[in-house]
Formats: sequence, structure tokens, C-alpha cells
Amino acid sequence: MLDADIREPLFLYLETRYGKVRIFEEKNIGTSRADVIAITDGELIGLEIKSDGDSYARLKSQIRNYNKYCGKNYLVVGASHRIHAGEHIPDFWGILVVSRDPDTRLPRIEESRAAQPNPKCDVKRQLSLLWRNELANLLRKNHLPKYNGKSKSFICEKLASKLCAETLLRQLTDEIFERDYTVYN
Repeated sequence: MLDADIREPLFLYLETRYGKVRIFEEKNIGTSRADVIAITDGELIGLEIKSDGDSYARLKSQIRNYNKYCGKNYLVVGASHRIHAGEHIPDFWGILVVSRDPDTRLPRIEESRAAQPNPKCDVKRQLSLLWRNELANLLRKNHLPKYNGKSKSFICEKLASKLCAETLLRQLTDEIFERDYTVYN
């Protein structure tokens, strides 16, 4: 299967599995571009697609970047990668295999390996995905100073030092669900 054949069934799978989900495609994270980041209630899930025609050439650097931003990660592969996919990713990454049903020829997705919590995830990196006005909302919600004139990285550092990661992640995903795309910030 090609990348284009994988994306729509993947999005349907994510919506069915998680219900409330916001999907970002081709999102810059570090020095890589994530194929898909799924935002669910309290979680950022990275999904790197390797279609049947793709190689693993850039995967090592992509993994490093996904690990900084996403609490769970999946390698999403076409059927030709099913057997060897696990050799190329950390043990805590999951594997989703996209293939065609032999009877209906419709795409189907099977979770070959469940993703585990990512021990390398950095809440400050996750916070950096928020817009400046969203960070200001978090400061206000948590009764922290406005830090006018300070950089986003300074604000992310302050939030991470004052609040537990679980609270921040819940608030971060709430902000993304409420994001107003008529205003670019």
C-alpha cells in the first residue's frame, strides 16, 4: 500500500479508537516532519508511516524527534514491512499494520504491537507546540505570572517547573482542542 492509501483508513481508525481526536499531518517536530500527530484527551500520539515502497533510511533520526514530543508512538506500516518493522523501532513503540482484507479488498488496520508510554518524552517540548496565546491561557488557569516579553521557551520552562506533567498534558490537549484556526498565532 502507498502512503495515500494508508492515511484515510488510519484517520478513521484513530477516530474510532479514541473518539475525540485532533489530527495534525506533516507537523515539524525538531529536525523531522511527523507524518501524523494525533491529539487525544491528555495524550500526544506520534504515527510514522512507512508504506510498502518506503525504506527505513531516515527512521533513526525521526524516532529521536518523535520521542521528544509524543507520549506514545506507532510505526504504521504496509503489509510488506510487517515481519521486520519491530527491528527498527524501540520496544516501547507500537506497530500498526495496514493491509487489504482478502475478501472485500478494503483497507484494514491491525495493532501488531501496542505502544507503551514513552520514557523519553519531554513535556517542555510538548508545550512548545502551543501558540503563545495558548501558553498565556495556561499561565492564567494556573494563577502564574504573565511573563510578558519572555520567550516561549522561558514560559514552557516555567510551566514545566511549576506543574506536574499529567496536569500540563491535560491542559495542553484541551487548548489544542479549543484552538481557533481563524486566528493564527
